[in-house]
Amino acid sequence: MPDSIDRRLMLKLGGAAAGMVLGARGADAQKYPPPSDVDRGRVENGKVTFPEWRSQADPKTPPPPAPLPPEGRVGFAIVALGRLSLEELLPAFGECKKAKLVALVSGSPEKLRTTAQQYGIAPENCYDYAGFDRIRDNPAVQVVYIVLPNGMHREYVERAAAAGKHVLCEKPMATSAADARAMVEACKRANVRLMIAYRIQYEPYNQRAARFVQEGTFGRLVGATMTNVQTVAPDGEKQWRHKRVQAGGGALPDIGLYCINTARFLTGEEPLEVYAEQFSPPGDPRYAQVEETVAWTMRFPSNFMAQCLTSYGARDDKHQRLNFATATVDMPNAYKYQGQQLYVAQNQGEMDERQQVILPQKNQFAEEIDHMADCVLSNRQPRTPGEEGVQDHVIMEAIYESAKTGRPVKLKAYEGKDVFRGPPLPPEG
Repeated sequence: MPDSIDRRLMLKLGGAAAGMVLGARGADAQKYPPPSDVDRGRVENGKVTFPEWRSQADPKTPPPPAPLPPEGRVGFAIVALGRLSLEELLPAFGECKKAKLVALVSGSPEKLRTTAQQYGIAPENCYDYAGFDRIRDNPAVQVVYIVLPNGMHREYVERAAAAGKHVLCEKPMATSAADARAMVEACKRANVRLMIAYRIQYEPYNQRAARFVQEGTFGRLVGATMTNVQTVAPDGEKQWRHKRVQAGGGALPDIGLYCINTARFLTGEEPLEVYAEQFSPPGDPRYAQVEETVAWTMRFPSNFMAQCLTSYGARDDKHQRLNFATATVDMPNAYKYQGQQLYVAQNQGEMDERQQVILPQKNQFAEEIDHMADCVLSNRQPRTPGEEGVQDHVIMEAIYESAKTGRPVKLKAYEGKDVFRGPPLPPEG
């Protein structure tokens, strides 16, 4: 009963009746005892936790989110307000726990003004490309996230580093291995962190597949088929992705890169040899400068073979299948922004079973952004640093060489696992 109603009622009824009302409330306290620890939870190390309340028959629920307070989060500036930024990255900050959006950079004044109003970004934290270097004077910006066309990555990574800002850069890192190496060196000279946005390495289902490989859950990983294809509009040549100077190539660096990087991430190994073929429809203006389709094989030190296909000419499909000694793992939508699935087929006694593994869904973009923020807060190397991006460019250049010459191309051998990556991430949920 609200306090205001209590007072009016007690004045109207007098002292004896008022005592009856209060007595009733006291009786309610006996009727409804305080909540137990299971319901109330407890605070440990600044986080609210709850004891398990379900039986062993039910799946366990994840702990409540434990975001940092706004003043403790790392401030990000997003450079370029294209589809990826507006459809995925900016909304992802709403799910981040360690990062916050503080600044925007765009060459479109109207789009910049509209987006800033939508996300509550102050006018003084909005920059055009000509005035980008003024970002050095903004202490609220600690990380610059580069989401420009590939051919502009090197320039803006170097400018961000010169401004003293840490850098998160979209994949592919650049348009050549030489430019990628220059970006790594620029960030080293400026003593800032450089991370490449390989979101798949922060996605729970692909992380679980990597555990299957590296822990030998189903024996040796013998082979994989990895497909990342999609179609392009009839006037696609107008897009920057179809201009070599801006994209660096066609389907291979844009979407085929996921197959390369995921195969490396799953095994922790680096390929020893590649063999490739490519095709573009003759006379199609969309492929006057870049390729439509590439198919290639990568052989790894463990003799794992990855058969890969990428294309701008086939209906959207982003599937990978892993063939282990004792199981087959199917992953529909493996490289999509959301909707990943994982199925394990194996012999169980006298039955051949196909079971679905269900994991808590996480926003890949929020996970990678928060990882970069955590690296800034803890002053450590990202899991996917610039060196990881350089290696993918080396492999892509070998794939193009093989497709041109019709011969396999050998790559430099490396000992050990994860030689280009930073410290490992905690296990997925």
